[in-house]
Amino acid sequence: MVSTLLSFGALFTSALFFLMGGSVLNTQLSLRMAQLGFSTPTIGFTMACYFLGLVSGYFLCHRLIQRVGHIRSFAVFAAATTIVIILHGLYISALFWSILRLINGISNFGLFMVVESWLNECCESHNRGRVFSVYMTLAYIGICVGQQLLNFGNGGGQNVLLIAALLFSLSLIPVSTTRSVHPELPEPDRFTFKALFKKAPVGMSGCFAAGLINSAFFSMAAVFGTKIGLSTFQLSWFMSVTVFGGLCVQWIIGIISDRFDRTLMLIFIGCLIATYSLIVAINTEPSYARLLVEMGVFGGFLFAVYPVSVARAHDVFDPKDAVAVSSALLLCYSIGAIFGPILASAVMTVVDNPFGLYVYWSLVAGIFAAITFYLRRKEKISIVPVEEQVNFIPMKNTSSVAMVMDPRTEIDITESTG
Repeated sequence: MVSTLLSFGALFTSALFFLMGGSVLNTQLSLRMAQLGFSTPTIGFTMACYFLGLVSGYFLCHRLIQRVGHIRSFAVFAAATTIVIILHGLYISALFWSILRLINGISNFGLFMVVESWLNECCESHNRGRVFSVYMTLAYIGICVGQQLLNFGNGGGQNVLLIAALLFSLSLIPVSTTRSVHPELPEPDRFTFKALFKKAPVGMSGCFAAGLINSAFFSMAAVFGTKIGLSTFQLSWFMSVTVFGGLCVQWIIGIISDRFDRTLMLIFIGCLIATYSLIVAINTEPSYARLLVEMGVFGGFLFAVYPVSVARAHDVFDPKDAVAVSSALLLCYSIGAIFGPILASAVMTVVDNPFGLYVYWSLVAGIFAAITFYLRRKEKISIVPVEEQVNFIPMKNTSSVAMVMDPRTEIDITESTG
């Protein structure tokens, strides 16, 4: 593990910097808007524009990187993000911030593509799985650490924006000075949604549901914390513990999902999220310590829906389709993520209570579990024997290039180059 970190040190360092910056920025903006008195639906729409930018970046960033190269593209994306962050502090407007969030989503997707294509170029077959696991773990750690930077902002002050801008600027240094070979950007493989849903409806609906669930957490949790009276320090730990729980519990769920039918696992996870969320929504006065413990476990299930759904989709496709299927599932996740903050804010407004966020999670997870159960009972999906399932891989949604590094695609890569 240590040797892997050292060999990819420059790229991992750049990734860590902009992951920390992006993490603290997302929460800071949501927190700041809540403090300034913006309505919950307005906050939801503004934060959703970031995920719209991610979807746009899926189609746009590839062209720029091919045109001017990786280092120049990284400089453009990092500089654009830095400018966007500073502009947030110069002028406060929901519409203006929505435009900035859209641009930020595009530039962040580009940053992921550059770093991940570089890692993929340097990966060899014997260390592909190790590099992928380290990178995904680093993604969660960066988000966790980033949340703690909220405490340097004087209760939502602009210092946090300066820190986020600094981190994105710092991410330029390792990439600009690396001696790594100039990588080839993998050509994007396309897979139609119609064909994907026909063969893997559970995997596709699971990724869409994960987008609805996860984006609501990153966009609206700060609003929830502000409205129930959490301090900035308490909110930072609320966010960090939940994300860290997502990293830790994924490994446990992965071991279990490799031994049981993944459709049943997804039904179980959906029911668990729905039930737990409903209990929290009813019991609106938990102690802060209890809330942290519960969210640590809860976060594990929140962030497990996406990787289990991806694994389920891979179970029913051939290895040669792995990259294209994963890319389509990521796009499906991102589309769901656009609607997550909007729908969550709408439910919070209708319920007229910050715990409406848990009501939203309960509804989404419950509907997903019911759909999966219906498909399984009506035999509208392929039941894959456990011994024929692919290995579970802990995942974080980044860019389509990361899917090429996924060790589940190694068979296809070996066959195509052998």
